[in-house]
Amino acid sequence: MQLMEFLGREPLWFTVFVLVFGLLVGSFLNVVIYRLPVMLERRWQRESRELLALEPLADQAPFNLMVPQSHCPKCHASVAWYDNVPLLSWLILRGRCRHCKVAIPVRYPLVELVTGLMSGAVAWYFGPNWLTLAALLFTWILVALTFIDADTMLLPDDLTLPLLWGGLLLSLYGGLVTPQQAILGASLGYLSLWSVYWAFKLLTGKEGMGYGDFKLLAALGAWLGPWMLPQIILLSSIFGVLWGIYSMVRKSSGSMPMPFGPFLAAAGWVALIWGQAINDWYLGMLH
Repeated sequence: MQLMEFLGREPLWFTVFVLVFGLLVGSFLNVVIYRLPVMLERRWQRESRELLALEPLADQAPFNLMVPQSHCPKCHASVAWYDNVPLLSWLILRGRCRHCKVAIPVRYPLVELVTGLMSGAVAWYFGPNWLTLAALLFTWILVALTFIDADTMLLPDDLTLPLLWGGLLLSLYGGLVTPQQAILGASLGYLSLWSVYWAFKLLTGKEGMGYGDFKLLAALGAWLGPWMLPQIILLSSIFGVLWGIYSMVRKSSGSMPMPFGPFLAAAGWVALIWGQAINDWYLGMLH
């Protein structure tokens, strides 16, 4: 209790506290990013076999966000708690497994660092109040969606729909927008990309994006309101173009399709923190 009272009086220490806590959350998000797609694939396989009246798959070992314990994919040694401290363990181990010395991808500490820094930015912007908790949940889900989509080209309903409903419910309790604005933002967010999808498909016969993108933009509209949607769409397009140019220079993407979800998520988070300032600047330029 005394700690919370102290943090409530000291914005700087509150920001540092949330940043450090964000590093811990980032470590958990690494688990979500890897395991949730596997869990969904197993669930889809079970459901598909049931629908087709096929024999069920042989019993599989439990696999969820808690089981099995984190382990090295090469030597299968369990990761001890002291080797699972965000950022520090990776640095101390010099990015290698303690047992077999196989390289640990830099993506793991990167997710922790990004989550920590974004959490700290949210705490600094909103200050010590209940809206900070809501904005942190918004941020953490966007981080998970970004990396899952980058890995699998999927934006799971297990994350996009709770984000959407969370934004609508938040508007009932003095959130960032009113309930009317949240409903309008969600509706316009979904329909705008839905319309682009069908127009592109009718013209080319190809699918330009997935339904997960519609749901993600609907969720962003529910949280931030309809007036942020043009900015989010514009920023996400700019981010996508810049990434496309970078990929062409690096010749790293080849002909592989590029997921749009990470750019939507990045633009949505930018709009959360700086969206109003960007809109004010733009309107000032018009005048």
